[in-house]
Formats: sequence, C-alpha cells, structure tokens
Amino acid sequence: MEVERSTPANGTRTETGRVRTNDVDTYYVRRGDGPPVVFVHGMATNTAQWDAQMDALSEYTTIAYDVRGHGRTGGSDRKSYDVELYASDLDALLTALDVERPLLCGLSMGGCIAQVYAARHPENVTGLVLADTFSADELSFGARLVFANLRLLGRLDGVVRYTTLNRLQTWVGNRLAPGVAGDGTEIQRVMETGPRIPHAEFVKIADSVAAFPDSDFDVTGITAPTLVLYGEHNPDVLVEMHERLAARLTNADVDVRVVPAAGHASNVDNPAFFTDAVRRFARRVFEPND
Repeated sequence: MEVERSTPANGTRTETGRVRTNDVDTYYVRRGDGPPVVFVHGMATNTAQWDAQMDALSEYTTIAYDVRGHGRTGGSDRKSYDVELYASDLDALLTALDVERPLLCGLSMGGCIAQVYAARHPENVTGLVLADTFSADELSFGARLVFANLRLLGRLDGVVRYTTLNRLQTWVGNRLAPGVAGDGTEIQRVMETGPRIPHAEFVKIADSVAAFPDSDFDVTGITAPTLVLYGEHNPDVLVEMHERLAARLTNADVDVRVVPAAGHASNVDNPAFFTDAVRRFARRVFEPND
C-alpha cells in the first residue's frame, strides 16, 4: 500500500495512494473528514471527474478512485473485464481503506458498478446515488443500440483514439439530442488529465459496459436509500432506463431527480445542482433523525 498525505492551502486533508485490489494496484484520492462518500467515475474518465464534488463536500470523507483499466490504476493481463469484477475491486478497495457503510455515488459506468456492489453488499451501503446510468433488464430496441454503440466505440478506438472519438461523439450527440453531451470541454479535460488508456484496455472496458445487461445480479437486493439522478438532456432511451431502474428498486426508498441544463455527465454539466442534491441526500441518510 502506497500513501501520500498533504494539506493544501484550503486546509482540507488530502491523501493519495494505491492499494492492491485483486490483481491490480488501484489509485485513489481521499479528502476531508466525516462520514464516507465514495465516487465511481464513468467510462474512459478518472478521479478528476469528481473534482467539483470532492472540493465542495469537505464536511465528508470523500474518496474517488480510478477503475481498473483507467487512469493511474491502469490495466491488467486479464483477457476481459466485467462489472462484477469492477465491483469486486471496489469491495477490496473499501476493505483496504477501512471504509464502512459509505454513501456510494456512481455515474454512467460507475452507476453500473455501484448497482452491483450495493446488491451484493447491502449491509455495507448507507446510501446510493445512481447518476446517468443504465439498467440491467429487458432492453428496448433503442437501449440495445446504446450498448451496441459501446462495442463499436471499442473497435473504432483502434483507428481513432478515444479522446478524438469523444469529440466526435459530442458533436454528433448534440445534434441528434441537443445538450446530451454538454459542451464536452470538461469531460475532454478529464480524459486528458490521466495516462492514456491503451487500445486493448479500452476494448475490454467498452465491452464490459456493453455486457452489463447480461449481468446476473438481482437489483432488488439493493436496500439502501437511493437517489437516481439524470441530466434533462439525456435522450429518451436513457430517460426510460432511469425510470425502469427506479421502478425495479422495489426494496429501496427511491427518489428521482432531473438535473437541469445537463446531459449524460450531469455532475460536470451542472456541478452546483448535482453537488447540492448529493449533499442533501447525504444529510438525510447519515443524519436520519436530525
């Protein structure tokens, strides 16, 4: 386990390091003091996706990490990945960092990971935020196209790197569904913050998310209070996925909120609204009697 600690000018204690999670050394950032809030980023990004939330939520111990294949964690020799493996890595990370019963917040791919973890370990989740994510149930034709597009992106990365693909996706997406990709500038910055993802890793990552509907976990195993967030400019097919997901969380107290002026990366497109929603939810689950 590698650890570096510092206290920046704003006085918020910051810790970075790597811990062994299964067969990779997972890079993480931990800041602040208070009840734990753990953030799980989206596909092809890294811990920097959560900078605004971690800066603002200093009354909590906030933790973000680079999912296997991403950022400073990097890849492995495994031939393929799946969301179950990512959830196992998350479990190993929380154990190594002695984090118990966090509020778990995942966006897009990170929301898939958070769903599986919360269903597998309901006793160790105080609250769950699922943002701009996907549901693993019977898919409509439009939803199948979404996941097929992910597999296509993995293959195209061999010709045009994912950072360039993101620019293209932003341009096309905002013409087909205005606002879905925001302006793309901040996500592009996040992608370029950490080490580039090798093509072989990007294919494994894209395939793992595309295979999420085939996961065999039971979403009704999620019992923690859950906040479902999605950007108002998400296309109809993703809005329907969020509605279906909320309806299937039959054993959890579920609240659904739409993030205004936001697309598929709502925490980046409208960080003030997103962060306020997470803060209010955190207060409710960590301080239920106040």
